[in-house]
Amino acid sequence: MGAITAAELNFLVFRYLQESGFIHAAFTLGYEAGIHKGGIDGNAVPPGALIAVVQKGLQYIELEANTEENDEEVEKDFALLDPLEIITKDVEELQQLVKKRKREKSQNDREKDKGKDKERNDKDERRPGAERERDRHDKEKEQEREKDRAEKDREQEKEKEKEKEKQHTERTDKIKHDEDSHAGGGPIPMDVSTAAHEISSTNVTVLEGHSSEVFACAWSPAGSLLASGWVFMCYLSCVFEKKMELSMSGDSTARIWTIPDGPCGYIQQATPVVHVLKHFKGRTNEKSKDVTTLDWNGEGTLLATGSYDGQARIWSKDGELKQTLFKHKGPIFSLKWNKKGDYLLSGSVDKTAIVWDTKTWECKQQFEFHSAPTLDVDWRNNNSFATCSTDNMIYVCKIGESRPIKTFSGHQSEVNAIKWDPTGSLLASCSDDWTAKIWSMKQDKCVYDFKEHSKEIYTIRWSPTGPGTNNPNQQLLLASASFDSTIKLWEVEHGRLLYSLGGHRQPVYSVAFSPDGEYLASGSLDQCLHIWSVKEGRILKTFRGSGGIFEVCWSKEGSKIAACFSNNTVCVMDFRM
Repeated sequence: MGAITAAELNFLVFRYLQESGFIHAAFTLGYEAGIHKGGIDGNAVPPGALIAVVQKGLQYIELEANTEENDEEVEKDFALLDPLEIITKDVEELQQLVKKRKREKSQNDREKDKGKDKERNDKDERRPGAERERDRHDKEKEQEREKDRAEKDREQEKEKEKEKEKQHTERTDKIKHDEDSHAGGGPIPMDVSTAAHEISSTNVTVLEGHSSEVFACAWSPAGSLLASGWVFMCYLSCVFEKKMELSMSGDSTARIWTIPDGPCGYIQQATPVVHVLKHFKGRTNEKSKDVTTLDWNGEGTLLATGSYDGQARIWSKDGELKQTLFKHKGPIFSLKWNKKGDYLLSGSVDKTAIVWDTKTWECKQQFEFHSAPTLDVDWRNNNSFATCSTDNMIYVCKIGESRPIKTFSGHQSEVNAIKWDPTGSLLASCSDDWTAKIWSMKQDKCVYDFKEHSKEIYTIRWSPTGPGTNNPNQQLLLASASFDSTIKLWEVEHGRLLYSLGGHRQPVYSVAFSPDGEYLASGSLDQCLHIWSVKEGRILKTFRGSGGIFEVCWSKEGSKIAACFSNNTVCVMDFRM
């Protein structure tokens, strides 16, 4: 058996921290150890790998201690050793303990057997023959009774199974009745998971070129351009709520793909054109150049990227570097253009947020309100915005003001993401405290406090419906996705749970509504992309890839969906109903 390398051990610890929800500890380890540079295929490492290795190691030590050179068969029961002994003693000491306890156990067993035999013989000798014959007869009767009891138990089990089937039928009928009531306005939340149409890999265009996991992607608002790049791997659960619409890879690049018209898949006539946005000069292993976030402007003519070196870069849609913005003193975790496009907002580990004037590309104003890293930023309108942080706080800021115009406190752990609704009147937030909250500028406390998730929430999305959208006649919804492997759909007007979508088996990293608000796409570490009916709360289509999914996004027209995978690829597929 080959020895495990330091890089492999680092990766196992890194993955364990991720899976356990220690995202920032994972971030620190991943960056300092250069996890993404180690050449380890993360897709090949199963969940819980570190625990499995430790358990197998303990079992192996136990096995080694219980095995002698002349043993032809290894004992199945290794209860002779305590876990603390296995950890603190070497193999030779454990072998001596096992031998000693085996001898003691064997001796005790022999003494017990001798005592039982002697007692049985003494009793038999004292009893007359007729009594022994009665005992034999009584034993035969007892065996018959045991047989009858076993038969009755089997009959009872059959009855229980019938009762379970009956209860299941009744529950199914009740769910159907509740669905009907719910359609009429009833407040019944549902857990829904159902079989769906499988999207064939032959109908999917695979974009290759990144040399590490791809963690985010975003369609240009103007057309068929798709930006992809790398968000530092261990940061995915909180900060990158795929808050940028793009995708990135650990090769210190972002990429802009031109997706040809027509159907996706092997029959696609044209090859996608790609522009590689290099964030380094010369050396390709500069960790400080790794891309952490990016966002298209409203016209789709400029792409902004943030990186670990604290610099923001502005690129044309043809991949030309237009500007480099210097001001932050730490990695940039979020970048957002305002709707008008005259300001760019950035949030950084240096605890600050900066508004950049896109006419001069100078710092318009730096906001220094948080006491810990700024994790996310989001514009409310063209002049005001919100920021959130690992300090559990949310601030609403306005250009020209030296203090926050609103402060929201209530989360008990770091706030991973924030999103304004389409009208800019409600702010949604999600946190490591397992809650999602909705805030209003009209009051200090949250309007709604959603507590139905059972693990950290790192992704939230508003539906493109209701006032201020192209779908004003549909109700406004909020989607939240969590490490608990579920997606919750919330009806915002009354603050109630509409659906609990339980189709994934591992953490859900991204959700995205279709432009018409009728469908929801979700991507998970279980390698599945699900497309849900928002109205019915059920899975319509599923695509199973070859790695965990970290981001999903819809094209402007809603005809294509892109997904980022841990096997270094971006997949694009058509959507038609």
